[in-house]
Amino acid sequence: MKTIGLIGGMSWESSLLYYQIINQYVKKRLGGHHSAKSLMYSVNFQEIKTLQHQGNWDEATKIMIDSAQKLETAGADLIVICTNTMHKMAQEVERSVTIPLIHIADSSAIKIVKDGIKKVALLGTAFTMEQDFYKGRLTEKFGLEVIVPNEVDRSDVHDIIYQELCLGIINEESKQTYLKIINNLKQQGAEAVILGCTEITLLISQDDCSIPVYDTTRLHAESAVDFALKGTIQDA
Repeated sequence: MKTIGLIGGMSWESSLLYYQIINQYVKKRLGGHHSAKSLMYSVNFQEIKTLQHQGNWDEATKIMIDSAQKLETAGADLIVICTNTMHKMAQEVERSVTIPLIHIADSSAIKIVKDGIKKVALLGTAFTMEQDFYKGRLTEKFGLEVIVPNEVDRSDVHDIIYQELCLGIINEESKQTYLKIINNLKQQGAEAVILGCTEITLLISQDDCSIPVYDTTRLHAESAVDFALKGTIQDA
């Protein structure tokens, strides 16, 4: 079993889910008292959030690179960035270490393509929904058509993430807002929805939706385990 290196704290609410899912999946795969070999370097999310909203991605990249290098030095065999948005600098992080990085978009896209879905809706932070680092990868590498909410709805999705979910606040009114947005995207032809922020799974599940839901937190965590056990993502 390889040692999984987790860059967490963005937010710690979803990092907690990563740790839980990874260990549950190892137990499911191996049985008995097996659990994951893992290391986590958890950043201060207030610093990251400030840099994100200032547009200071260069400084944020330095923090991510430093985190990855510390994990490699500590003995990690692979890197997992426990957030969608900070995959904006995934290439820089990957180049800064000699161990593999498991990309969160790939973990979801492999499953989506396997399921025969062509057109997906993407929910996430404004950075993830509006910039090309995530949507572009889904389209260029996997051939998926990606649609996002309109400007007003994107603002609502973004604000609920930062003002509620990252603080552990679960609000039924916000859940209904998300479900309305998902329904609007379904009417635009979306065959499925990607929960492209690792906190959204705290609010929305498959039971809430009439179209398939791809939970990036779970899919990413399980892909890390697949790689740790077999050296490859299982469904690739």
